[in-house]
Amino acid sequence: MLTGSQIRAARALLNWNASDVAEKVSVTRQTILRLEQSDGVPASKTQTMLALQKVFEEGGVEFIGSPEDRPGVRMRF
Repeated sequence: MLTGSQIRAARALLNWNASDVAEKVSVTRQTILRLEQSDGVPASKTQTMLALQKVFEEGGVEFIGSPEDRPGVRMRF
């Protein structure tokens, strides 16, 4: 699962605003901002988190680490 900091970082890497991500995942902008503010794994529907991960990965982001061990993001080469 993604952490709030990974969601923020992935969005920044892709230079997407919260509205861009919300539209791609079919949630509200406020939902994206709430998820980003969470420490650790945000409380959310599993389908929302999986949709976020898919959208970011399709944009070229790779998620590294785990929520318990140095989670991060990087651009796929």
